[in-house]
Amino acid sequence: MIVTILKIALALVAMGILVRQVRRPARLLGSPFLRTMNLSHSALTDWALTHVRIGADESILDVGCGGGRTIGKLAALAPAGKVCGADVSAESVRFSCALNAEAIRAGRVEVRQAGVSKLPYPDATFDLVTAVETHYYWPDLVNDTREIRRVLKPGGRLLVVAESYQGGKDGIAGGAVMKMIGGKRLSVEGHRQMLADAGLVDLEIFEERGKGWIAALGRAPAAASAATPAEPATAER
Repeated sequence: MIVTILKIALALVAMGILVRQVRRPARLLGSPFLRTMNLSHSALTDWALTHVRIGADESILDVGCGGGRTIGKLAALAPAGKVCGADVSAESVRFSCALNAEAIRAGRVEVRQAGVSKLPYPDATFDLVTAVETHYYWPDLVNDTREIRRVLKPGGRLLVVAESYQGGKDGIAGGAVMKMIGGKRLSVEGHRQMLADAGLVDLEIFEERGKGWIAALGRAPAAASAATPAEPATAER
């Protein structure tokens, strides 16, 4: 009985460590997780980026940049532009900076510690924002997406990428894992609704059903309609 209890306790401790590292990698244990994520998310990211045209001189932000490999991919696609990364984890920032040290020295990449709910950038800064395998953990999906919309230029795009979603290949097992780590798992329509509720337009959803991948793409309205529509005025009585 005591051995069984110890096994359960150890399993719970291990699960707690896993949850913390997935959501916010920390020093020592965080590095192996970030290295693994860089490898496991690479093909997913390459596929997702085929669905958005990236100009050579664009300004790009990768939200929840993790281990920084997506930053490197974006910098290669925009050699005359600027790529910023933001992550709530100090270890992720350290790891991303180390991986992209040469581009940082050249002034082409910048990485900051920041959460998606309050991005440290002025309005209308970026042509493109990417979010790869990160929106599961956003505190408030719609308001955080609105915060991303704030930093998008008029006509700028947001690309949200995931390998776990309702109706996807991972099915019930994926839902159980996401519940265990406290993540939000959206359906195809849920991704569309998240972007629409944040005021993005020209929405597109792409699926690679054989892999279980999804990418949701939306655009900030043009300048003339960038502001959120006001509530209809009530008639005077």
